[in-house]
Amino acid sequence: MNAGVRPTLTLALSKGRIFDETLPLLKAAGIEVLEDPEKSRKLIIGTTNPELRVVLVRATDVPTYVQYGGADLGVTGLDTLIEHGATWGAGASAAGLYQPLDLQIAKCRVSVAVRADFDYASAVRQGARLKVATKYTSIARDFFAAKGVHVDLIKLYGSMELAPLTGLADAIVDLVSTGGTLKANNLVEVERIMDISSRLVVNQAALKLKQEPIRHLIDVFAKTVAARN
Repeated sequence: MNAGVRPTLTLALSKGRIFDETLPLLKAAGIEVLEDPEKSRKLIIGTTNPELRVVLVRATDVPTYVQYGGADLGVTGLDTLIEHGATWGAGASAAGLYQPLDLQIAKCRVSVAVRADFDYASAVRQGARLKVATKYTSIARDFFAAKGVHVDLIKLYGSMELAPLTGLADAIVDLVSTGGTLKANNLVEVERIMDISSRLVVNQAALKLKQEPIRHLIDVFAKTVAARN
């Protein structure tokens, strides 16, 4: 990459599982990231394609970077998109974001969990009131509203499992993968709200201005995802 020359495309990714599981999709397009983000402090990383660079941002910030043009496209979880306020679904678009593809990576679920000794069935009877700790306030609010349960939402950003154990909340709404962390903290998963996977999101203006390279990536990703399933 030539110094001072901005690549044609900027892809926003978050470190961790989404980054790791996006790499094979990029490889299918003949693109490899030049540095390991776990070993480098750089927040902008070049690739073997001089026209594409990767910017590393917090998972919750990916939709914002794409929406406002800090990145042309990005990969983010459905949970993050819902909390961001975007309409979701295949090909959905809202708030400056186009969502052409479910990449079927970083799969997990959003679930309700409580202490093993908590009577959840009685607590969620029609008209009941429940204290719920979560980072996913929109998802939790809509879920319990549909059940006719009043909730006092307590927004937390980490160590969610502590909330029921300390009496801060009756239940938590959080991402669950294997369930190992819940079990280790004497919590049980009592309801599965929705399955989560990561989506490709594209800035709508970029899609018009840089249609050819973006469409190429979408097509390669789509073929790779289809071949896996």
